[in-house]
Amino acid sequence: MRRAILGTWAYFEYSVLLLVFLPIFAIVRLIHRKDPLLRVPGRWMRSFGRLTGSLNPLWKITVAGTPPPDIHHRAYVVVSNHESTADIFVLTKYRWDMRWIAKEELFKTPFVGWALRLCGDIRVRRGAKESVVEMMEECRKTLRLGMPLMLFPEGTRSKDGRLLPFKDGAFQLAVEAQCPILPIALAGTRDCMPKKSLWFGDARAHAELLEPISTEGLTAADIPRIKDLCRARIQEGAEGIRRDLGLFVAPAPMALPVEASELR
Repeated sequence: MRRAILGTWAYFEYSVLLLVFLPIFAIVRLIHRKDPLLRVPGRWMRSFGRLTGSLNPLWKITVAGTPPPDIHHRAYVVVSNHESTADIFVLTKYRWDMRWIAKEELFKTPFVGWALRLCGDIRVRRGAKESVVEMMEECRKTLRLGMPLMLFPEGTRSKDGRLLPFKDGAFQLAVEAQCPILPIALAGTRDCMPKKSLWFGDARAHAELLEPISTEGLTAADIPRIKDLCRARIQEGAEGIRRDLGLFVAPAPMALPVEASELR
């Protein structure tokens, strides 16, 4: 009964806040329409995410880690593991500008899709080569103009919490732009909103900001190794968070650790 009541309240507050924020998104988008990165509309979108996540009575969300001192004026490729839709509410607690990549289906949904369009996030239709090419070009422009990107290199949510293989795209972008990779490990969000579930879970979730990975001087030949290094760090971080939260997910098999010195 408790979960049903609190879950109903969570849906109610989310819906009301979305309706309140949508006109704000539209006004701010109009004011800042000449900004190719739509920084200010994006900030309003992240504020919406932080507020709704904080007001959900079933969730306890925490984050840790000190951002790099230049995160507000330098491009980074920010990457995280992807457990559930609730990841977004956790990651918006990190207060720096960044554009997110989201699947095209979300842009087609009423209200949420309108918000994504107004606030400048980047869409991609998975499996469609033309859409992927357009997405990559928009990502390159974002990094070239000095704004961080947020990507989930697994490409989709994990069904069981185990870390999926990472795709090359995020690491290709970072190497091309010679900008650092900023890994984030998170855990607990799978219980906040399980995949294919329409109901909220009663759960704790935590994210940990990890040490940036330099791509200075690296080339395309280094992408597999830097991808493995980043994946190993995120997996280790996520497993540590699960231990701290009293959660358990059987770890996926992983390759031997990749040391940063091996990338040179």
